[in-house]
Amino acid sequence: MDTTIAMKSSILVGVVISLLACSLVLFPRDVAAQDDAASGTLRERLKQRLNKVRQSKSASESSSAATSRIDKPGDYTFSIVHDGLTRMYLVHVPQKYRAATPAPVVLAFHGGGGDMNYMATDKYYGLISKAEAEGFVVAFPSGFSKLKSGKFATWNAGTCCAGARDQEVDDVGFVRKIVGNVTSQINIDRKQIYATGMSNGGMMSYRLACEMADTFKAIAAVAGTDNTTSCTPKAPISILHIHAKNDDHLLYNGGAGKTFRDQSKVSDFISVPATLAKWVKQNSCNPTPQRVLETPGAYCDKYSQCQGNVAVQLCVTETGGHSWPGGTKPRGDEPPSQAISANDVMWAFFTSTQIQNKPNKQ
Repeated sequence: MDTTIAMKSSILVGVVISLLACSLVLFPRDVAAQDDAASGTLRERLKQRLNKVRQSKSASESSSAATSRIDKPGDYTFSIVHDGLTRMYLVHVPQKYRAATPAPVVLAFHGGGGDMNYMATDKYYGLISKAEAEGFVVAFPSGFSKLKSGKFATWNAGTCCAGARDQEVDDVGFVRKIVGNVTSQINIDRKQIYATGMSNGGMMSYRLACEMADTFKAIAAVAGTDNTTSCTPKAPISILHIHAKNDDHLLYNGGAGKTFRDQSKVSDFISVPATLAKWVKQNSCNPTPQRVLETPGAYCDKYSQCQGNVAVQLCVTETGGHSWPGGTKPRGDEPPSQAISANDVMWAFFTSTQIQNKPNKQ
């Protein structure tokens, strides 16, 4: 099939080039000015058509690569075209993966201004080490960027953030494609598909909870509250939220911190308490939480007895600012809290959703 597409593309490219050559003969340099303009218009049209042929071929090749079977551990980078945009994502398959055994998968969304490679940097987030330890596949999508490098990307998470929000980028559709591709390439347990994210990536996780609750079993948002503009989940979904009490970017009690130089690129962020209250109500949970973890510098409260046997949990660190607890930062501002590990708390929460949904033995 790919060979046929390539042959057709080559033939069409040849025809376009021939037509372009003819146009140069039909419109010599010494013709009238209006004919020069007509020639320029024709050349531009032919050039645009040639570019469309190349883009079509590129999209076909990318789609084929993104659905080819993955049988071995390692890192795989993919490029796909969605909604007219070329999008990227990275997939890490752990050494423990065996093609005969369905594996869990976690989609990890970088913060605003990051990209897939930054989120996959183990010394900052440790997600690859956690994937290796626990045996889950992890996919790192890249958000929308105006730059060819793909850096400084953002997610359209509702009222935030920047270019992805302003251009109404279809990030949910992009995620659907990633899930579709990964589940066709790798033996994935479809009952163990999870999402996590930092900051703007955490907000994106909340949007997925609202719009893809029939796909994701649970989400874990770190330093990013629910800033969706609408939310009608098709099913109950478990929610974990991790936040530092002294976050100076997404303020714990709501609003954007003064650290944002351009406030127009962000939002008047919803508070952590309002986010938790929304999901406790959304999942019809018992409004009285139980303290499930308490350690110097951090605690976790869990809301249970929810519809669909899901759960809502909040973990708060006293320090760490706007960061991933247990991780590191490249810059010299306040380091992340080490009172808890976001990865450990997240994975324990994700695996607990499987235990909660096992039928009771009679």
